[in-house]
Amino acid sequence: MIIYGCVQLVLCQVPNFQKLSWISILAAVMSATYSVIGLGLSVAKVAVNEGGGTKAATTTVGLHVSEGHELWRVFRAIGDIAFAYSYSTVLIEIQDTLRSSPPENRTMKRASFVGITVTTLFYLLCGCVGYAAFGKAAPGNLLSGTGFRQPLWLVNIANICVAVHLVGAYQVFCQPIFSFVESRCRQRWPESKFVTMEHPVTVGGGTTTATVCHVNWFRLVWRSAYVVVTTALAMTFPFFNDFLSLVGAASFWPLTVYFPVAMYISRAKIPKFSFTWAWLQCLSWACLVVSLVAAAGSVEGLIQSMKKYHPFKS
Repeated sequence: MIIYGCVQLVLCQVPNFQKLSWISILAAVMSATYSVIGLGLSVAKVAVNEGGGTKAATTTVGLHVSEGHELWRVFRAIGDIAFAYSYSTVLIEIQDTLRSSPPENRTMKRASFVGITVTTLFYLLCGCVGYAAFGKAAPGNLLSGTGFRQPLWLVNIANICVAVHLVGAYQVFCQPIFSFVESRCRQRWPESKFVTMEHPVTVGGGTTTATVCHVNWFRLVWRSAYVVVTTALAMTFPFFNDFLSLVGAASFWPLTVYFPVAMYISRAKIPKFSFTWAWLQCLSWACLVVSLVAAAGSVEGLIQSMKKYHPFKS
């Protein structure tokens, strides 16, 4: 985690999202690679008939897991799914990197359709085949812990792809936050040299190979502090899946469903209480229920994880 944080300290100094398009492409390739590896290992495990039990409606559900606890785990899984589709916070930033011909909205619509279709296919295949391979004992991460351990070289390649993907994902989600905070600070303190001034720094000794980088002290301090804090929190609370589920539950309904639906109704001037308006409202309320259920399961999972890792537990 410390090495990961150090890498992010360097990458976070890239001024804007446009200059990081290459890392977004690399992250997408890495995501597809480790998904295919996990899927292939799951298929191989099912093929040799090593899968676990997969019955849901039984008195004893899972390995030493009560029915109530199993239900909480289902709720947390819903939060994980919600997190996987909460990309609306970076949608505008990605669209801003596109060229204006053809129109950005048309290109973005096509890209969203293709992206959601491909990722959903991967998610469903990995989820269903992984469940067939491990049954109720399916781990939170198929590529670590109680998941796949052999062949070691292939599992290691997959985990390297996961690490590289997370490096890119961190940047994709943090750059809009950096941009928002820094633009607001420039508006609030336009006379401050600490906030607004760019200092040119020459990198490289030769005249032809030298590169001029611009350093802003506020950007350097604020982004570095952000990375340090997030890395420290990640090291302090090692409950990855539970936090993913909680973040997904908190952001899914307001950012992915409610605001887009409300903006569409306003922009399209859909009459109130019409069929389309009623259907969109039903969709919004149903997703709110999903978020609340997922949040409840995530909080319960965090409580159980904290009890498990409590240092004074006898």
